Amino acid sequence: MLPLPNEARFPSFVRVYDTTLRDGNQSVAVSLTVPQKIRIARYLSTLGVQYVEGGWPNPRNRAETEFFHRVTRERLQTNIVAFGMTRRPAVDARNDFNLKSLIDCGTPMVTLVGKSSVFHVRNVLQTSLSENLKMIRDSIGILRRHDRRVLYDAEHFFDAVKENADYAFSTIEAAVNAGAEEVVLCDTRGSAYPQEVFRVTQAAARRVNKAIGIHAHNDRGLATANTLAAVMAGGSQVQVTVNGIGERCGNADLVEVVGNLELLGIRTGISTAGLKGLSRFVCEVTNIRENPQKPFIGAYAFSHKGGLHGDAVSKVSQAYEHVDPAIFGNQRNITVSAQAGRANVIQTARKLGFELDRNDRRVLKILATVKRLEAQGVGLEIANATLALIFARILGNQKNSFKIVSWKASVVNHAKASTSRCTIRVRVRDRTVEKSAMGNGPVNAFDLALRKALSSTCPKISKMRLTAYRVRELDPESATAAKVAVHIDYSNGQDDWTAAAVSTNILDASLKALVDGYQYFLWMEDRRQRALLGWESA
Repeated sequence: MLPLPNEARFPSFVRVYDTTLRDGNQSVAVSLTVPQKIRIARYLSTLGVQYVEGGWPNPRNRAETEFFHRVTRERLQTNIVAFGMTRRPAVDARNDFNLKSLIDCGTPMVTLVGKSSVFHVRNVLQTSLSENLKMIRDSIGILRRHDRRVLYDAEHFFDAVKENADYAFSTIEAAVNAGAEEVVLCDTRGSAYPQEVFRVTQAAARRVNKAIGIHAHNDRGLATANTLAAVMAGGSQVQVTVNGIGERCGNADLVEVVGNLELLGIRTGISTAGLKGLSRFVCEVTNIRENPQKPFIGAYAFSHKGGLHGDAVSKVSQAYEHVDPAIFGNQRNITVSAQAGRANVIQTARKLGFELDRNDRRVLKILATVKRLEAQGVGLEIANATLALIFARILGNQKNSFKIVSWKASVVNHAKASTSRCTIRVRVRDRTVEKSAMGNGPVNAFDLALRKALSSTCPKISKMRLTAYRVRELDPESATAAKVAVHIDYSNGQDDWTAAAVSTNILDASLKALVDGYQYFLWMEDRRQRALLGWESA
């Protein structure tokens, strides 16, 4: 049964506890260095995150020790939190190695994780239920005697309630009685559903007279929903990671959780306009590709591809948008593809700086060109450079900055190694330039040779770089004769763009996409220059 509105206890403010540096760092393919962790901590602090969990201090892990040593000198406007576990069974808390490390790292606040589950106490800790309760009390007690503020993470809590509710609740009561100032209920396996999270959180809030938090994993794709359910039940702290990175399927996503809370009118102290920058920053640091379909901040979050949608949104945005994109530092995008209509073309033209009338014959010409390329397999909705050049060429605004006269590529294998060379002749303005380059493949060699040829007359080329190269088979049943779509991503540090081409010859498709990427950059640079001189609108 879903919680009824009159059962919900929405708090006016929810504290955000970020564990990207610890739980997020446990994600496969993520391994943060100390400088990277410091940079992320700074960003989170600037954004207004109340708690930043730095990691698990351990003298045997020099990187963790170094982080806590360095971060204390940063004077960040957030609570830096150290994470650790309760003492080991049958060990005096004063002699427990992990607890000593927590005390020695120097953070005023510590998050301590302990067992709530009978199954885990007996099979993982391999101790008695009474000893586990004593471990919780002793561990929090010694931290409090050293003037540490303690948050208690009740591990596997929702599973534990289903096993033995009385014991599960007794563990958080032991933590509170020992001095924990907040209790965080953990869905450690990510196996809970929103309804049970709501009911259990509600019950926990009645049992302990302390603030309740939620730590949700995403193994069933419900981490955000479960986090919101806990807040509806009165939870006032949410544990999250940026972009939801974390072990297995990840954690509740800071962007999704904060975005939804703010839209519900629950304040978090974090500006929604800053979420896009935070997400992108962490993607860059962790070398994880941004998700264009990410709610609120993704490149496609407010993109409209269908002609019906594009027409409706151009008249009234609420028709297909639940919120103003600007609230999240995002923007609306009316894409042009095989599903596009006249409204999509007119909106895209306007975005590019062209004014088109609905009855202009060039609208149909653009649509016909787009549909032809899409039918061939060119995904124009994700190739903004190629799409922009279609508009510019048909509307008479774009003259190619250069023209490929001829090119020749060769691959030579010798001594178990291969080398690639490309020689290219390019017509730039009124002269022909010939350049050669070696590369780790013919496409790379062509790119380097083209860059050399253009740099001699267009030094602005040094501003741009290729950031990704992707090849997709369109008819794999044709095996090595398959048609392929090539998408190449570019950036100049401020703007990002993508060019695409299709061919049964992978070199031909790659070279077309490369040329379009460079043509688009030079076209945009020329428009900026003209705008500065007052010749035309950029």
